[in-house]
Amino acid sequence: MPTRVHAIIVARPGSSSRAQLLRTLDALTLQTRRADAVTLVVCGDGSSVRASEAVGRVVEGIIEARSSTSFAEAVELARPRVAEGAAVWLLAHDTAPHPHALAQLAGALERSPSAAIAAPKLVNADDDREMVSLGVTMTALGRSVELAAGELDQGQHDGRDDALGSDIRGVLIRSEVRDRLRPDAALAGADEGLDLGVRARLGGGRVVLAPNARISVHPDGPAALPQPAAQRAFVTRLAQLHRRLAYAPVMTVPLHWLSLLPLALWRTIVHLIGKRPASVFPEWGAALTAMVRFGAVARSRQRIRSFRTAHWSSIAPLRMTRAQLHRSLDDGHGSEGGAVSELNFFSGGGAWAVLGALVVSVASFTTLLAWPAIGGGALLPLRDTVTGLWQDAAWGLRGVGVEITGPADPFASVIAVLGTLWGGAPSFAMVLLWLFALPLAVLGGWFAATRITDRGGMRIFGGVAWALAPTFLTALVDGRPAAVLLHLILPWLFHAAVVAHRSWGAAGAASIILAAALACAPALAPGIGLLWLIAIILVLARGWFHGAVRMLWMLAPTVVLFLPIVVWQLQYGNVWAIFADPGFAWAGPQAAADGAGRMLLATGFPTDTLSGWMQILDPAIAVWAPLLIAPIALLALAAAIAPRWGAGITMLVVTLTGLATAFLTAGVTVTFAHGVPVAIWPGTGLSLAWAGLVGAALVTLDTAITLPRLRIVAVTIAGLSLAVCAVPALAALHTDRTVLTNGPTSTLPAYVAAEARGDREIATLVLTPQNSGGLASEVVWGASDTLGAQTTMLNTATEPQGIDISALAVDLLSTRTFDAPGELAEHGIHFVLLDQVEGDESDAARAFRVAAVTALDQRAGFVKVGETDKGVLWRLDAASAERPGLTSAEAGTWRAVTTLQLIVFFAALLLSIPTRASRRAARAQSRIVGRSPAEPLVLPKRADDNFDDNFDDEREDEREDEPVESASDPEPASEQEIAADPEPASEPEEER
Repeated sequence: MPTRVHAIIVARPGSSSRAQLLRTLDALTLQTRRADAVTLVVCGDGSSVRASEAVGRVVEGIIEARSSTSFAEAVELARPRVAEGAAVWLLAHDTAPHPHALAQLAGALERSPSAAIAAPKLVNADDDREMVSLGVTMTALGRSVELAAGELDQGQHDGRDDALGSDIRGVLIRSEVRDRLRPDAALAGADEGLDLGVRARLGGGRVVLAPNARISVHPDGPAALPQPAAQRAFVTRLAQLHRRLAYAPVMTVPLHWLSLLPLALWRTIVHLIGKRPASVFPEWGAALTAMVRFGAVARSRQRIRSFRTAHWSSIAPLRMTRAQLHRSLDDGHGSEGGAVSELNFFSGGGAWAVLGALVVSVASFTTLLAWPAIGGGALLPLRDTVTGLWQDAAWGLRGVGVEITGPADPFASVIAVLGTLWGGAPSFAMVLLWLFALPLAVLGGWFAATRITDRGGMRIFGGVAWALAPTFLTALVDGRPAAVLLHLILPWLFHAAVVAHRSWGAAGAASIILAAALACAPALAPGIGLLWLIAIILVLARGWFHGAVRMLWMLAPTVVLFLPIVVWQLQYGNVWAIFADPGFAWAGPQAAADGAGRMLLATGFPTDTLSGWMQILDPAIAVWAPLLIAPIALLALAAAIAPRWGAGITMLVVTLTGLATAFLTAGVTVTFAHGVPVAIWPGTGLSLAWAGLVGAALVTLDTAITLPRLRIVAVTIAGLSLAVCAVPALAALHTDRTVLTNGPTSTLPAYVAAEARGDREIATLVLTPQNSGGLASEVVWGASDTLGAQTTMLNTATEPQGIDISALAVDLLSTRTFDAPGELAEHGIHFVLLDQVEGDESDAARAFRVAAVTALDQRAGFVKVGETDKGVLWRLDAASAERPGLTSAEAGTWRAVTTLQLIVFFAALLLSIPTRASRRAARAQSRIVGRSPAEPLVLPKRADDNFDDNFDDEREDEREDEPVESASDPEPASEQEIAADPEPASEPEEER
């Protein structure tokens, strides 16, 4: 006699749900083997269902439950209505069984006495050729894995009839075990069918697959996983953790419980590396939820214990091994459809360009090869130790002043990274920076050019043009480390930022580079912020919401890095100080804030020396040097009417933004050095403008100039003009026209440097008589005044910071009688150094200095060390107090700031790490941004090509009037097509 079947349908209210429910009920009436009874559970308002005659003709009863009722809870509500001896068929309003579905399921149970559950083949309701599920298994660590999801149904899995579990939708549960095999509500809607299969296997039964029992399902039904990615990740991970606690031996449950949070931390790292940041918060939510559900775990373990008759080893053959999991997740190697554009760094000549730039750099800065450190201009030594470098970069006690506690300049972090690269002698890292600046600039410019052109020659031109920028060469000659670092960073920012909407890898890299760029030049923040706002508006206008989220992330590292110093400056009402140049405040040459100065800025020169031309030629002739920039400027202007005009106009907007930044910052003073105003360096804005200028010129050369010979002529003229323009700057060191000096390794006398070696907390009071008759006083901690210790907290301060010792310094040189050594020692000061101003010393300053020497010599408690090349040095004949540490409140602030910054930057770093999946996704997309569909792809020539370059040029000249592409040639992917789905394939998730 056939077994009775009782169907339980779980439905949600709503018009679309009601339509799907009616189709499901119609499908039940068309079954060749009809269900004996149907119970409908409505999770929500069931008034419309109750009023439907079509529903009333099919169901024997309607149960109305709360809208928050889960599928498992709804099935439990209907269980009392199931007749004794009837099998239970679990359905939802979106599960429409095909006519033979129930007959096949019932037949599978009848043919397999050991089967406790019969599972159907679930297919997509919109395309029944696509399988949604046919059996589920799990790994050794409990991760659920679909066996056939997303595949095209060609009958390839129809021979399989045994599985560890299945999707909960459409399963038929044998009547004898229906009361003990009930869906577990603690699983939160995920892995319910898998859990039933595991419990059935432990009870001596099994899950039998019925591939001929087909049921069409929708992805948004009551028994399906949630559609939002974050919610789906939460319920999936929660179900896995709950099953782990429910399945584990009782002695290991505490160990599993204790491992939940460490595993959440580890999986957070894995998610970020795998470019799945949306899974981070669900991961922690699932871990915390699983930790507190003691009752749910106990009930699940009790259900297993009450039904279990077999050993856990009985499910081992049906588990998926790690190797099988990797094979199931691996979608092949390489990019689908082949790479759209290759890098070709070596074959395209990029490596040779960098090598050539290195030769030019060594020839231009040969003397630096013997220097242990580099000085002059805004250059200072670095700390002796890596620890000292990072202490300067953290919130806390500053390396200058007395008891000055607060945030570090973001630029100090850049210096710390640079010094760490040569940890044995951090100051030598600056020498290496100057030696490798030109090749690094070519390298960065070359990679930035890959976003604009596929042509190897154009990429080389882009790299060389970027390295020969007048503002960059001026920064090298004048010793401006922040400006040099900015120019080296900007092309990488362009390379990553223009594709940040495509992938999390690019967004992570761009976020770190953006923070570094603004740390070197805070004055660029308004201009770059404007460009970012325009970009995100364009991304949102095209409906790339995932891309907009990635671009929002770009600001996160910058915000956490700048937030402490911004809050500090706002507290003191010094808003404009946020945009002050970081590092050592040096009043070097720069263009004036008048009309003539702004004209110089418009031509790309940040100083009136015109990159050295004014120093080697008669000014009447040298004034025409800006004409050497004209060729590349004309090429850039033509980008607005090039075939790729969108990219060209964008590059011109970048140029205008940079020029506007340079114009607005010229002559603006927010920093002071010993009372001397120091204007913001406008060259950083010119670096941004030069990026747009070179980019626009490349757009013109790549798309507007189609004749190869004409393109070669244009590149040659522009390149030679820039090379000639750079000659005076590149020869400046050999002709003694630069402020760069050999060292010093310390700004303090060697005696002090030796005492404070290893960044010991030894303070030196430096007194400098000024030409105006005043006295500058400064307290330096350690072996030297260092670049990383400089802070805009002091350089831009309008009132004394920390403990003001200016009065004590004046009294020290006066005739006032007091315990000077004792008061200085209370502040931790060990030495007093009397220095003299740089450059020409006035008579007043010289007289003041001589009188100061006499006054200090007459003071008791001061032991004169002697005259040094850094000034006259005295040692205090008193025990100096230890430098006070942070208070408990300050230590709390330090921990909070440091932790937040480390977390955000670590997350950005993990996102930026390339994986096989991210590289494959990147290769599958065009490197070119803004490519027009009508543009041909420029592919690299292979060694077996039978045509040489000259023959190709002649052929192209002869066919200049012909279409660029024949009708049979496949049209290259446009940027619009590429970015239509900016979500790349993520790295397969490792199980934990």
